[in-house]
Amino acid sequence: MKIKVGNNILLVGTAHISKDSVDEVRSAINEFKPNVVAVELCKRRYQTLLEKEKWENTPITSFLQTDKAFLILAQTFLASIQKKLGEEFGSEPGSEMLTAIEEAKKQNLKIELVDRDISVTLRRAWKKMGIREKFRLIWEFIKAMVGYDEEELEEIDLKELMKEDVMSAMMKEFSEFAPSVSHVLIDERNKYIAKKILDAKEKHGKVLVVVGAGHVKGIKEHLEGEKPLDDVDIRELEQLPKKRISVAKVFAYSIPVLFFSLILYLIITRGPAALADIGNIFLWWFLINGSLSALGALLARGHPLSIITAFLAAPFTSLNPAVAAGWFAGIVELKFRTPKIKDFQKLREIKSLRDFFNNSFTRLLMVVAFANIGSTIGTVIAIPYILKLGLG
Repeated sequence: MKIKVGNNILLVGTAHISKDSVDEVRSAINEFKPNVVAVELCKRRYQTLLEKEKWENTPITSFLQTDKAFLILAQTFLASIQKKLGEEFGSEPGSEMLTAIEEAKKQNLKIELVDRDISVTLRRAWKKMGIREKFRLIWEFIKAMVGYDEEELEEIDLKELMKEDVMSAMMKEFSEFAPSVSHVLIDERNKYIAKKILDAKEKHGKVLVVVGAGHVKGIKEHLEGEKPLDDVDIRELEQLPKKRISVAKVFAYSIPVLFFSLILYLIITRGPAALADIGNIFLWWFLINGSLSALGALLARGHPLSIITAFLAAPFTSLNPAVAAGWFAGIVELKFRTPKIKDFQKLREIKSLRDFFNNSFTRLLMVVAFANIGSTIGTVIAIPYILKLGLG
């Protein structure tokens, strides 16, 4: 899909996994003869494509934080789907981007990375989401992981993907169950990319742009003035939202207050007779929270000691919003099943749920993420139960 905007901009919409897209990119560069080739990549994604060794040498401990564990798991899962589709249709994911970069280097053309940092996009989206949307996102992700069906991938029509590339289609689906973030995932990125294209044109002249087919329409509207870019501030779009008190944070900090207030209330109103009730409250809090966190680690096929750690840590971490059970379970998993460089290298080969569990790196992330999910669910279940025990 090629669309010319004026005399100095050519948009090449690709499917990311189509060999035809690779050929089209190469021929478009040779025919259009641009001064600069712009690609729908941010620096982070550029590095994963061209600087694989740097990615593979990233310290594993930097991925143990809750949000990073989910982020890397989601990226790996999407990449595995693209990998499978690429094999079906004869092209590696990102081949057309690599081709554009290689052709630009061969012809001594400028290269511009015009997409926003993926972590900024996802974090801005996360901040926009309500607590219900966050829970639904986690649930949909788990369903997608467990219900990962290779036969369904074989039914995908490449012609349909040319109308809307894989990543754009997934982002649109994501926005259906988290409607509050569609502006961040789709509209903001189209606006950002269009602004970067215009900046590249002003600096260098003729620009050939390689983007997913799903972005072409939105970017074209901005470039042609249907949706003006006069008020667009690139720096503002690159910033993470200012930290604010969210419902999730209020909930997290209210748990210890509620828990210890209940204990204090029982001591004041019942005196020594409250000891039995307090013992029951601690017992059930420990069992419910610890068991569900351990179940999460078990579902992720964690090491037995990681599962035990999740069980022991969850009741305490749930009363301290600054830490999470999954971090401790992850540290233990890291100690006994340390991922090796080959596990990083095999991330590009993951094509099925079995591959996720067999790879030490993705299994580590799943232990962290699932133990945290289990602990959160355990907290939600345990709070009304212990209130009933204490006040009933």
